Amino acid sequence: MLRYYLNRLLVGAAMLVALSLLVFILLRLAPGDPIDAYINPNVAMSQEDMAAVRSRLGLDQPLPVQYAAWLASAARGDLGFSLQRNGDTVLGLIGERIGPTLLLMGAGLAIAIVIGIATGILGAVRRNSPTDVGLSIAAFFGISSPAFLTALVGLYVFSVLLRWAPSGGMLTPGAPFSMGDLLRHLILPALLLSIGHAALIMRYMRASLLEVLNQDYVRTARAKGVKEFWVIVKHALRNALLPVVTLIGSTIGIAVGGAIFLESVFNWPGMGLLLVNAVSTRDYPVIMGATLVVGACVILVNILTDVAYAAVDPRIKVA
Repeated sequence: MLRYYLNRLLVGAAMLVALSLLVFILLRLAPGDPIDAYINPNVAMSQEDMAAVRSRLGLDQPLPVQYAAWLASAARGDLGFSLQRNGDTVLGLIGERIGPTLLLMGAGLAIAIVIGIATGILGAVRRNSPTDVGLSIAAFFGISSPAFLTALVGLYVFSVLLRWAPSGGMLTPGAPFSMGDLLRHLILPALLLSIGHAALIMRYMRASLLEVLNQDYVRTARAKGVKEFWVIVKHALRNALLPVVTLIGSTIGIAVGGAIFLESVFNWPGMGLLLVNAVSTRDYPVIMGATLVVGACVILVNILTDVAYAAVDPRIKVA
């Protein structure tokens, strides 16, 4: 088992290198000169001065040499300095922003898992009933709604029209910190983030449980007189959760994309907002570093998903 997970870690490291290389190439292919981000537009600079800046930053080197230098620094834990934040380290900025993002994503996914599994079980148990049809229609709209549309509509309805929740930020400016204030700001973006994931989990849970309920061992349990509640909880639910566990792990990457939109709409001070601001200001070190950290988190979650899958299904033996 240890060898299997070591191999997965090596594959994950190779994927991180490939991801960083792809982002590096895309940034260099973007319109404009990378040196533009290092120059104050209000200060006139001669061609010699620009050449000196380019040489000091290593931008006069071939692209493979530039990438190799960045990769060597990243391997040592040095992701460079922000170009737009008064020389703040990229690692420091990420450390400030990753906590709010994990809080938002964790709350959204927790809500999605609870609602998705519960409604999936309800739909399977009451198959083809009005409840099942209503849940299926709601899941269809949840899956079909893009994250940016859900965020904008939710913000307008619940914050502007109904005024049930704050319209942005993580805490009330100028107010002392309190858990209640944090939850007031968290609940709306977390619920909006959970909609698409809850709908997807519900569909998978319903289909998987319906398949398991038709198995011979479930019919045998019913024939022995076991109550339907215990048939579902003790005999069917664990096996039905297997594909759902895999789905939950794979949705982490999708949740990152949704969090970027939500953090931009709600001004949530997380990694998504950091990336959006870095792209708009052409802050290349922040873009590279934040992408690397997000990719590492997604890969780590996928490995943990494999561990959870093996724990749920005792038939799986990892060599």
